[in-house]
Amino acid sequence: MRHVDICILGAGPGGATAALHLAAAGHKVLLIDKAVFPRDKICGDGLSGKVISELRRLGPEVLSRLSASAAQVPSWGIDFFAPNGRRLSVPFKPRYNPATDAPAGHVIKRLDFDDFLVREVRQRPEIELLEGVDVAQHERTADGRWLLRTAEGEALVSARILLVANGAQSVFARHVAGHALEPAHHCAGVRAYYDGVQGLSADNFIELHFIKDFLPGYLWVFPLPNGQANVGVGMLTQAISAQKVNLREKLAEMLDTHPALRERFRAARRLGPVRGFGLPLGSKRRPISGNGYLLLGDAASLIDPFTGEGISHAMVSGRHAADWAGRALAAQDTSAAFLRQYDAAVYRRLGQELRLSHWLQRLLQFPALFNFVANRAANNATLAETLSSMFLDLNLRERLRQPSFYVKLLFGGK
Repeated sequence: MRHVDICILGAGPGGATAALHLAAAGHKVLLIDKAVFPRDKICGDGLSGKVISELRRLGPEVLSRLSASAAQVPSWGIDFFAPNGRRLSVPFKPRYNPATDAPAGHVIKRLDFDDFLVREVRQRPEIELLEGVDVAQHERTADGRWLLRTAEGEALVSARILLVANGAQSVFARHVAGHALEPAHHCAGVRAYYDGVQGLSADNFIELHFIKDFLPGYLWVFPLPNGQANVGVGMLTQAISAQKVNLREKLAEMLDTHPALRERFRAARRLGPVRGFGLPLGSKRRPISGNGYLLLGDAASLIDPFTGEGISHAMVSGRHAADWAGRALAAQDTSAAFLRQYDAAVYRRLGQELRLSHWLQRLLQFPALFNFVANRAANNATLAETLSSMFLDLNLRERLRQPSFYVKLLFGGK
């Protein structure tokens, strides 16, 4: 059995980011994942500007390696399609020039992106990576450490502090941290890959379609290399239950019949099965730490309630988790009271944006109001820039604190 100071469960974006920051600070880390990489992860596959910012914090060479990868395409923004069909194009970067500017976003399959991060992890001698190891039991010992076991009860690791980044289905998050599945704060989705979709943006804008008969859900189309696209739908679990929606059937129906989609998908070919997944949303603030542990990313229920984007929030939480794990070890204090400062740091960074996204999510219940916001945004620089800022690492949080911002948001202005 290994005895370590820091153990991370899950080598996805949150866990890998935490491990890399800890290694850079000189800490030895044990990183465990039940999968063997490369492995697939069901996702929309978009990397927003906030992801770019987090990659840059890992080192400019990391971002350069990603940008040079043939597995990604640069993406310059988002096309929102309102229920009335109005398109609102929101660039990640105002007045961008694809010929000269560094990409403001990327689209890359999670199979490739997560493997990219794991390859970065493998280059660090401070990190020991164990793949294909499923931790099933978690026990707090009398000396304040975490004892991790397999399903058969074999003792694997004793750790002073545990960073839990093992995803939306985390047993630890449910059974130890008490994160129950709440249908009002949980989204279900299905995704498939397609080839031959017509009308994709020349600048690889990702598409979010808010279709009247599918609200409060949405359909997405994300362009990928080699003419492929990630196509899927997501809806609040509460609404799925109330409306008795079959997401797989609804996806096929909309692609076949919706006026904005049917011609574009007439000659498209689906590559592989339609796969489903669940997303615990950040529309409710939850405790994300406790005695000797920190929750990261999807395990911390930090997914954006409006867009379903979770990669950047996982990486943000990974960076802060590395910081506070290091501080806890230096202070020789891994108590819940000390680690609660991690919660404060994460919600300082993400809390106001999550609240804004929750507000936008609730707009989906009122198509006429959503149409109004989309129409206003097309002629309101402040509102359009706000939507853009949600996907960047701009100082949106400071503006959200200013009363004048809301005047401009409601009544227009620069």
